[in-house]
Amino acid sequence: MKKIIAAGLTLFLLTACSNEPANVSKEPAPAKDSEDKTVNIEETGGTETEDNQEDAAVSEEAEEVVQEPQYKINENNWSIEPIADQNAKVVLLTIDDAPDKHALKMAEDLKALDAPAIFFVNGHFLDTPEEKEILKKIHDMGFVIGNHTYSHSALPDLSPEKQKEEIISLSDLVESITGERPKFFRAPFGQNTDYSRQIAAEEKMALMNWTYGYDWEKQYQTKEAITDIMINNPYLNNGANLLMHDRTWTSEGLTDIVIGLREKGYETLDPNKIQTP
Repeated sequence: MKKIIAAGLTLFLLTACSNEPANVSKEPAPAKDSEDKTVNIEETGGTETEDNQEDAAVSEEAEEVVQEPQYKINENNWSIEPIADQNAKVVLLTIDDAPDKHALKMAEDLKALDAPAIFFVNGHFLDTPEEKEILKKIHDMGFVIGNHTYSHSALPDLSPEKQKEEIISLSDLVESITGERPKFFRAPFGQNTDYSRQIAAEEKMALMNWTYGYDWEKQYQTKEAITDIMINNPYLNNGANLLMHDRTWTSEGLTDIVIGLREKGYETLDPNKIQTP
């Protein structure tokens, strides 16, 4: 009997001792968890900081994209006016009838000068894959692409249906090439109709004419002549909208034209800063 009691007592003590290490082995767990949490907090904190920096960068980019317009087209669509306290001494460069033969070279020359411009394009210059690739290159260089109708027909001579086709089909084509629809519309010969104005408004395009341009006139069809008339012109003033074309002589004189305008104190305006519908 004593042996049975002693055996039982021994078993009880062994069981108690065997449970003790189990509890001790569990005690470090909270400390391990605490260390893990510290590491996780530090890692999470680092990740949150990086995320915040990335979010801030994205936010800054978004602000640049959706920035408030700084200029507007005047009531006659002839020139550009500053909004609030922006620099008034600016000129807008525009190139019509592109991309014919010289548009890509003109874009490259303007890019080298950091001179923004609008290239107003026609659909009949976008018939081939090569022509479409040229337009994409011009767009990818950062230039704004404007709508100058598909075939450069005089809009007052067309039916409303045909006017709509001339405008919408070109915007569709430009979007298929560049991924963006034009935001500016210039009617051939500056001849808008009530209906073309309506279509432009529905397409959220701003109407744009020009202040002066001469390169289609025979007497200005040399590099020297077109350069001189574009720089030394009585209509050159704040906000002047300068009309040029995809032409040999204009391409040859373009760099000197930009330099001459800047020497007179004019900034070449980024058209992305102009208000559109």
